[in-house]
Amino acid sequence: MQKKRRNGRASTKTSVEDEIAHLRGLDLRGLRARWQSVFQKEAPSYLTRHLLFAIIAYRIQADRFGDLDHATKQVLDRTVAKETGPAMSTRLASFDQKRSELSPGTVLVREWDRRSQRVMVMADGFVWNGQTYDSLSKVAFAITGTRWNGPRFFGLRNKGDRSMEARL
Repeated sequence: MQKKRRNGRASTKTSVEDEIAHLRGLDLRGLRARWQSVFQKEAPSYLTRHLLFAIIAYRIQADRFGDLDHATKQVLDRTVAKETGPAMSTRLASFDQKRSELSPGTVLVREWDRRSQRVMVMADGFVWNGQTYDSLSKVAFAITGTRWNGPRFFGLRNKGDRSMEARL
């Protein structure tokens, strides 16, 4: 995406929204590679796809718009320091499961055919382009014209993960 600068030169800086939309399409291996490029070190093996995505997306936004203040970081660091090993893995797994349930008001964003597609989660379904659908798979079909697993299309689950399929 190119934007004009004040001096008239074009910038090739990708928007944060576009970068995050691109992340949604990456599989676990792709997210681990992106982690390596963002953090200059290997991704922790215990992080799930969802958490890798969330942390990388946060870092992209923090780099562009600014990070948490020092005092907030200290509070979070003290909280994290109290748990390690299996306790931390259990907490992360629990957090990841809670995040997989979509709450009304959540907006899902997916880039398709070079256009950003936004879907609003409602109590009774999913709204896309002013129309309500009863499943994400039907929204994905409306967007693409082909059959997709809706949660997978929107980056909510991996190819082999069927745990969310029953809920959405």
